[in-house]
Amino acid sequence: MDHKMIAKQFLITGIIMAVIAMILSILFRIQLAYPDKAFPFLETILGRFAPGGRLDANFYLSLVTIHGTIMVFFVLTAGLSGTFSNLLIPFQLGARDMASPFMNMLSYWMFFTASVIMLASFFVQKGPAGGGWTIYPPLSALPKAMPGSAEGMTLWLISMVLFVASQLMGGINYVSTVLNMRTKGMDLWKMPLTIWAFFLTAILGILAFPVLVAGVVLLVFDRSFGTSFYLSEIVVQGQVMNYEGGSPILFQHLFWFLGHPEVYIVIMPAMGIASEVMSVNSRKPIFGYHAMVYSLIGITVLSFIVWGHHMFVTGMNPFLGGVFMITTLIIAVPSAVKTFNWLATLWRGNIRFTPGMLFAIGLVSFFISGGITGIFLGNAALDINLHDTYFVVAHFHLVMGSAAIFGMLAGVYHWFPKMFGRMMDEKLGYLHFWLTFIGAYLVFFPMHFMGLDGVPRRYYAFTEIESLKQWLSVNTFITWAAIMSALAQVAFLFNFFYSIFFGKKATQNPWNSTTLEWTTPVERIHGNWPGEIPTVYRWPYDYSKPGAEEDFIPQTTPYSQTMTSNLPHDFEDNPTGLTQYNEWLKTQKVQEEVK
Repeated sequence: MDHKMIAKQFLITGIIMAVIAMILSILFRIQLAYPDKAFPFLETILGRFAPGGRLDANFYLSLVTIHGTIMVFFVLTAGLSGTFSNLLIPFQLGARDMASPFMNMLSYWMFFTASVIMLASFFVQKGPAGGGWTIYPPLSALPKAMPGSAEGMTLWLISMVLFVASQLMGGINYVSTVLNMRTKGMDLWKMPLTIWAFFLTAILGILAFPVLVAGVVLLVFDRSFGTSFYLSEIVVQGQVMNYEGGSPILFQHLFWFLGHPEVYIVIMPAMGIASEVMSVNSRKPIFGYHAMVYSLIGITVLSFIVWGHHMFVTGMNPFLGGVFMITTLIIAVPSAVKTFNWLATLWRGNIRFTPGMLFAIGLVSFFISGGITGIFLGNAALDINLHDTYFVVAHFHLVMGSAAIFGMLAGVYHWFPKMFGRMMDEKLGYLHFWLTFIGAYLVFFPMHFMGLDGVPRRYYAFTEIESLKQWLSVNTFITWAAIMSALAQVAFLFNFFYSIFFGKKATQNPWNSTTLEWTTPVERIHGNWPGEIPTVYRWPYDYSKPGAEEDFIPQTTPYSQTMTSNLPHDFEDNPTGLTQYNEWLKTQKVQEEVK
């Protein structure tokens, strides 16, 4: 039930799920690069799903579906939030543990069960779910529609309900811990940006995930009990089915009402981690702390009123499309504020390029290059051409996929000493960063041009259509870039698991950081601090303060001990401190006059 152990469980389960999802993506990339070639090893691994060494077309859709589901939910939601919210909320707020350690443990085991059920769907007769990770009806609502609509889809739905239960238990815990369990002196404006990000992410999850469960329950009714929430006038193999009055568009509304907050549930913790890592390694205060917090709050609020931009081509009223377009373009504003502030934090900083810092800067790069294409897709008129093409795949794999993965990796490299008491190897970290960074751009950048030419996503082979054949060589290039990126992860996996046992022993505060987690002993103990919990006196970003003896002042250092570096605005809520500071200034003046 210890929050540090639960964080490690989330992280290692997330890493295992990420490796599985990566292998799935390599399998379907091989199909896209060499659609007419047979690879006997595929039949050896996949059996009946790759007869004669060629991937079965239905199984291709299942691979795409499960790859997307695992990455979005099981790696970037649970792996990222589950790991770092659990690790850092008690540590950085000065709490002994979470508000409810038992519920925290239950949250992990629910997630673990959901993961097992999702993977178990590979072993049922007709294979796993195959309707795309968004599981739109009618493919998901009619068990007979295709092999991927049968038992595999049922297991997908059960797994996701358990997953949501896990996220809700985690989310309620995170929110109540942040609100109720801060140490003495830790008000909301003294919290690191990581905690703000986890706190607002948890609120998003609590409000958005139940809507997905509602949509899934109605889908189960349609599949198993003959209702017609999402089905109407369906003909299967020439036979008119007995469904009428439902609307598949209703499912899209319910799904994307979760689905769009979900992409911010994925990216916001990564943003918080990047802010913290960049400030520590620039040896500068984060630029615009209040603006950073308000932009996170802005994203949290706005993310609930933009879901319709996924549905511009569903025949929605153009006026409603216009409304969603405006809200979508407005949500770019807080994101731009964050980007500007990150660049300003780096500007003229005394930068230490640790592997964690490189991954945090990588996040900013992906966020800019992937975010710009979001402005194309957020425009209702342009989206008609771009919807369901590789342009969309390129956009969200950069801005959400790669950026959030890089935020997660920045966090792993940065807080590894806190989790395991040892350091990861820097040289392997650099190798991992450069191969992954270059590899990700080589994989996803060419997809923009495919999308602009109208190449549709989720197609099994492009050899069937004359106009798409010209992109075959690009697909081959992308596949080899993806294989290179996947091999780069071997460096990380070796580094991670080797360093847990044999890495260089860490000191208490290896990065010279100001936040509370580095005041705990290197040995991980229950309750985090052996004696009293320290009191907090200052904000978390006192780096390179003029007049200070060192280039960082921990949050636990009272202002009375740092008179030479204090500034008048340090005492905004502390009139007593301001009086003492003014008296100290007077005595200094008198001493100078005497001299």
